[in-house]
Amino acid sequence: MSTTSTTSRKSISHIATLGIDIGKNSCHVIGLDARGAIVLRRKLTSRKLEARLANMPPCQIGMEACVGAHHLARRLIALGHDARLMPAKYVRPYTKGQKNDFNDAEAIAEAVGRPAIKFTGKLTTSSQLSASNRVSASSSSRRTATRAAGLSGINGRSGQRSSM
Repeated sequence: MSTTSTTSRKSISHIATLGIDIGKNSCHVIGLDARGAIVLRRKLTSRKLEARLANMPPCQIGMEACVGAHHLARRLIALGHDARLMPAKYVRPYTKGQKNDFNDAEAIAEAVGRPAIKFTGKLTTSSQLSASNRVSASSSSRRTATRAAGLSGINGRSGQRSSM
């Protein structure tokens, strides 16, 4: 039995767990049934992913925590799914074979069903914006400090003579 990109309507209703690997332009999705067998293997754009999941019965969905995952998790929870985010370091032990997006999605689907995995909290829109503002302010203050240190180094060297 090969895992191609085509699936029947019957198998979609039997999906218990989804693993989603989020990329820049596309998402790789692996769907597992209650026994852990792969019943869905697709590459979708973000828009098509949301439309596809809106037509599915609620299930458990796992994603690696990143900025885009928090936004997508909020949208999936609104659709009735149980979206969970986890750090990448907890997904890595479940990766099989070479590193590619489908293998990563399969590892995410495997890890989300494990009871010992610690999940990260889902950020609200306001907390995600304040976190990005803190990062921006921190990096700009570091740039300013670096420039000031560079200028004081230049000013300290120029025009000074040794006293001999």
